[in-house]
Amino acid sequence: MTKISPSPPFRRWSEGHHRSVRKWLPLVAICTGTFMLLVDVTIVNVALPDMATDLGTTFSQLQWVVDVYALALAALVLGAGSLADLYGRRRLYLIGLVLFAIASLASGLAPSAAFLIAARGIQGIGGAIMFATTIALINTSYEGRDRGTAFGVWGATVGASAALGPILGGALTELSWRWIFFVNLPVCVLAVALTLTAVREARQAGAPRPDLPGIALFTLGAGSVVFGLVRAASDGWSKAAAWGPIAVGLVLLGVWVAVELRRAAPMLDVRLFRSRSFTGIMLGALVLNGAAFAALIYISLWLQSIGGLSPLQAGCVFIPLSALSFGVAAFAGRVLQTKPPRFVLGAGLLLIGAGGLLMTVVDADSTWRVLVPGLVVLGAGVGMANPTLASAALAAVPRERSGMASGAVNTARQLGFAFGVAALGTVFTTAATSALRSARASSPSDLASALSAGQAPKILAGADPHARADLADMLGTAYVDGLREVFLACGVAGIVGGLLVLFLVRAQPPGGGHSPQRVDRAGEPAGAR
Repeated sequence: MTKISPSPPFRRWSEGHHRSVRKWLPLVAICTGTFMLLVDVTIVNVALPDMATDLGTTFSQLQWVVDVYALALAALVLGAGSLADLYGRRRLYLIGLVLFAIASLASGLAPSAAFLIAARGIQGIGGAIMFATTIALINTSYEGRDRGTAFGVWGATVGASAALGPILGGALTELSWRWIFFVNLPVCVLAVALTLTAVREARQAGAPRPDLPGIALFTLGAGSVVFGLVRAASDGWSKAAAWGPIAVGLVLLGVWVAVELRRAAPMLDVRLFRSRSFTGIMLGALVLNGAAFAALIYISLWLQSIGGLSPLQAGCVFIPLSALSFGVAAFAGRVLQTKPPRFVLGAGLLLIGAGGLLMTVVDADSTWRVLVPGLVVLGAGVGMANPTLASAALAAVPRERSGMASGAVNTARQLGFAFGVAALGTVFTTAATSALRSARASSPSDLASALSAGQAPKILAGADPHARADLADMLGTAYVDGLREVFLACGVAGIVGGLLVLFLVRAQPPGGGHSPQRVDRAGEPAGAR
């Protein structure tokens, strides 16, 4: 039998296609991990009512389930970058993936709220290790035009992940809230396999030792501030348990600044904040995630515990936010990157603020539809501001500080989210308690805490059937009063943040407008990890 060989043109096409597919496998591995770790910032929001019912959580514990992950991500991403430079970026990325997978399994199997919070903290450590290596792995995996394409895909992944979290969370929670963590396991296996086969190892020659004192002081300081804010939401500001940790945290952060000024290789050169532009961009990053995403917890609880929606229905309410965020980001990446960062970032934050203010029209008779206009405007603002942050930060610093600036943006984003969730807890419970007190409810503070923990159905189930309708009206009104104040706080934060960016960020930044794709002789962006 005559053996038929492929024709030369077909063979060349097949070989070229194979090379093309293999060329992008490192990017698939990097973006898979990036998407997974950033989705987990917001994926738990829609699952919180089911978690509260299953584990019997308090409001403070619900806040910590969300906050401890973002806090670990914020506090450790810069230090993890130093470890990656020293010991190998591919190796650290794999360690982060494995740690993330183990913590995801532990979170899914959690028998109690305390166990879940601890597992989420470890998950955040794994996420920080992964996140710190992604830009460096792209730099060492691609060159020239391919590098620009890779950064574009990675940026779109970053922009889409936080917005898609509630939708994915809603779909998975229909099975069980535990599946929002179990789903990470096959994704981690895929990412590990791709990383082992397609990503090459890279280190930075002469990389400094990690700044362990700086990492410890920053983590303890930021964690103490968040702890105090969470306690204030449940105990009130009159008790030392609330303001004491905040005071200690601020002192620790002050010591951190003093230590960083004296170190030869700090985790973050705080002298960069002498630049008005850099300070404005960091404020913008801090406000963006806090004003845009911190309120999603309270929206999810309202939609399900008061509005009676299923987790999937509640997740679908956020489709306008996700769609506009992704669509505008794609447009912004092509068109708005050539515009001055101060106007793009400032306008994006102003839109985020406007979206928050639009949602303050919510009242006791409202349904999910009242949120749609605000979510549309909010999504447009996120899509406009998000792609600009990294390039604006790089442009605002000397080239040798590019990697540090990129890490600082990621830190500010997650820190803003953690602070936002904690601070909005006080805003919500204060307003809800006031409404319940005006309605002459017994123990208004305790009732507000239970309400904010998604316990409205449980409260109603245990009430006298004859009084249940009046109690439902009272709880719905109290929740909406708290939600309205949350939206107002987010709206004001977005507006103030946008104005500060417009005032602080200069039209011609000191860094000369360089981008992360501009490389030095080593084939990496100067100063980038």
